[in-house]
Amino acid sequence: MTRSGQEYLESLRDGREVWLDGERVEDVTRHAAFRNTAASIARLYDLAHSSGHRARLAPDGVHRAFAVPRSYEDLVARREAYKVWAEASFGFLGRTPDYMAGGAAGFAAAPGVFTTDAFDGADNALAYWRRLAEGDLYATFTLANPQTDRTRPASEQEEDDLVVRAVAEKDGGVVVRGAKMIGTASAFGNEVIVGTIEPLPPQDVDHALCFSIPLDTPGLKLLSRTSYEAQARSVYDNPLSSRFDENDALLICDDVFVPWERMLTYRNVDTTFRMWWRTPAYVNFVHQAATRFWTKLEFLTGIAILLTKANNTYQLPPVTQAIGRLMGKVAQAKAFVLAAEASYEQVDGGSAGSGAAGGSGGVMPGKEISFAQRIMAGELYPQAVQEIRTLAGGGLIQLPASGEDLLHPELGPLVRKYIRSPGHPAEDRVKLLKLAWDALGSEFAGRHEQYERFYHGAPHVYLMQQAWEGDTAACEELARSCLDGYALTRRDAGGEGAVR
Repeated sequence: MTRSGQEYLESLRDGREVWLDGERVEDVTRHAAFRNTAASIARLYDLAHSSGHRARLAPDGVHRAFAVPRSYEDLVARREAYKVWAEASFGFLGRTPDYMAGGAAGFAAAPGVFTTDAFDGADNALAYWRRLAEGDLYATFTLANPQTDRTRPASEQEEDDLVVRAVAEKDGGVVVRGAKMIGTASAFGNEVIVGTIEPLPPQDVDHALCFSIPLDTPGLKLLSRTSYEAQARSVYDNPLSSRFDENDALLICDDVFVPWERMLTYRNVDTTFRMWWRTPAYVNFVHQAATRFWTKLEFLTGIAILLTKANNTYQLPPVTQAIGRLMGKVAQAKAFVLAAEASYEQVDGGSAGSGAAGGSGGVMPGKEISFAQRIMAGELYPQAVQEIRTLAGGGLIQLPASGEDLLHPELGPLVRKYIRSPGHPAEDRVKLLKLAWDALGSEFAGRHEQYERFYHGAPHVYLMQQAWEGDTAACEELARSCLDGYALTRRDAGGEGAVR
């Protein structure tokens, strides 16, 4: 059964070690830096638990993101569930619980990937999937190594414990030590999966492991970045950052004990990499992320339309053209989602341990389109933001410091007189401009632009992967067919050139 929002919030009061501004956060559900976002996530759970959206989100009592799709129709149904939650945060919560739920379903679809001669993690991967689905748990992850010396493997860094690694084996499990980034929304999760999504060199075998543990595990620490929620004046003044700051944190393992049953891969460079790319896990990530990205562009374009109407410039030809460009970007984002679903591929579930029948096989979104979406989104988002900033003009800069100015007996009449436009009283216009600034120009907005640029990794990684995974043979064959269709010949006596 799905949890209620209140049940979710209660699950976060477990003594987890979250640090912010030099102080330990005792309760993320009550702290000013986290409580509103925690409440926003709780509302997502309520939508699945008891609302008019329940049939779309969790028709059988389990969120659709946990299901292993068996058909194109299943992929469409999963995307429709993704869309409901994406719209609830206007696309600004990127790592909602359905994100890693899709990843876990990807593990379950191909558990054989986790089986090696030295360590068989197939049953653990299936147990992980079932544990999340049956408990309706929120799983987060940290998969990137800290940005230290990227010219050296983790095993050759000046300090041994910069990157998470196995340091000892004990009865029942492994002791791990080191750090991982970027723990987006990790403070709000029930479990965190710690692993590596980039390829590792053979000598990094101590770092080649993946496991999932509860957030209250002894020795596990989260060091939070600046909280935009804590800096927000009010929902009126900061409508997005006050409610949808999912936060990012550095994860530190200070001699954390990981039971064997929590280990998915262990001391295997190939499997630790392949678990993301040879199961549907990563393309499932993209399916959720692409749906959210499409929703976010719809929202931003809606802001652009409201701004231009409030400024009475909507009918001007250059402005109409700019709106047309934005609508074209929305259509591009939507097209990638639909195309990935339509080009779905069968999943080779392989063979695994005793629980392999749990969900192996099924279908997944098409890899080529899914990987191409990574390129499109990172390039398109900054373009859209710049377009809307241009349409907004100077109004985003000249705003009252807060809504308190409107309520002040002396300042209120002045604000109402000078910050308005035909058909848009000052209260409404300031509210709209505050929303636009929070989405486009605030520190929260700057984080989102950087976030979308690197959401799927660095360009030098995913561009090369697209070249490797894409159908370059078909492109080459088509170009070569043209070259093979004619040859160099002498002109005939009549001066005509010959082509054959």
